[in-house]
Amino acid sequence: MNVAEALALARELGVERLDAQLLIAHLLLQDRAWLISHDDAPVDEAQARALLSRRAAGEPFAYIVGQQEFHGLLLQVTPDTLIPRPDTEVLVDWALELLLPGQRVVDLGTGSGAIALAIRHGQPGAEVHAVDLSAAALAVAQANAKRLGLVVTLHQGSWLGPLAGRRFELIVSNPPYIAGGDPHLPALQHEPLSALTPGGDGLADLTAIIDAAPAHLAPGGWLLLEHGHDQAEPVAAALRARGFTELSLRHDLGGNPRASGGRWA
Repeated sequence: MNVAEALALARELGVERLDAQLLIAHLLLQDRAWLISHDDAPVDEAQARALLSRRAAGEPFAYIVGQQEFHGLLLQVTPDTLIPRPDTEVLVDWALELLLPGQRVVDLGTGSGAIALAIRHGQPGAEVHAVDLSAAALAVAQANAKRLGLVVTLHQGSWLGPLAGRRFELIVSNPPYIAGGDPHLPALQHEPLSALTPGGDGLADLTAIIDAAPAHLAPGGWLLLEHGHDQAEPVAAALRARGFTELSLRHDLGGNPRASGGRWA
């Protein structure tokens, strides 16, 4: 089988052309530009069919190739971790605007380590911590940190639970926030359900973090949270009720309300 025949197979399986090109290029350890000009290059048929069949079955591209770019970093991802989304980069950008060298920051529910590592990369002078309940996810985060040469201290546990007695100038999190009955949830079946939804209206983990954060924030510290496009008002209300001030909202690449934050005075 050659490249042209592999792409024809992809069409038969219903795989989009761009995805097919990128998968075949990944298999051949080449880029897409090279692939386009080498349609007669040999391809292992069994390997190509296996990759293309996985994509045809709906498995995310990032899981098939085992990696995803986020905020300029190439991260390893597995089905034990959520796939980092470009919209989450707004949370990192906001954190980097606030964070000064020598300050302490923790990323709650770190998964692959995407947010924590991007913050460490963008502010090398910060002391960065990351928490996740999943040992498997923390292993992925640790591997990413080691490969990228970025120092992040990892903790296993639920949200702020393993951080007793510690305070931070900044707490950030992209917690599960999709409502349990959201019609888009089945399309995300390959990703860990616990990283996507807490059930109910999707606000349980957001409010749990808001309630617990003040005990772990230094005076004047900030809490930044990613949330659903329709959750900005209830999140702001919870922040205000807990005593946070200087509330602010950031929008994602599509212009949707995506992250809310407040300062602990």
